[in-house]
Amino acid sequence: MRKQRSFSPEFKRQVIEELLSGASTPAQICRRHEISSGLLYYWRRQYGRADLAGNGKREAALEERIRQLEQMLGKACLENEFLKRALQRTLGPSKRSGSSLPTTEICSKPSRGGASS
Repeated sequence: MRKQRSFSPEFKRQVIEELLSGASTPAQICRRHEISSGLLYYWRRQYGRADLAGNGKREAALEERIRQLEQMLGKACLENEFLKRALQRTLGPSKRSGSSLPTTEICSKPSRGGASS
């Protein structure tokens, strides 16, 4: 009779992070670690609910990622505002009264057949 195995929370996190990274398929992970697919998905649910021990590290990593994304968003907003102002300056006061989008010239009727003789 086979004894029931027990896995450490760190091992479970490692396996689930491998699954979430997309580096391997669930079937490959199950074969490599000799676990059932049901157990793998049970661990994934636990990981999603933050039931696996040691979530302080995960929370800290997520907070760091949020901080990085907020910085990127702020930078993108500043660049966007800069580009809007630069566009307004290049259009000049006479063209600002209409649409804020650049205008295009209306082309003549397109020719049929592609090549002109």
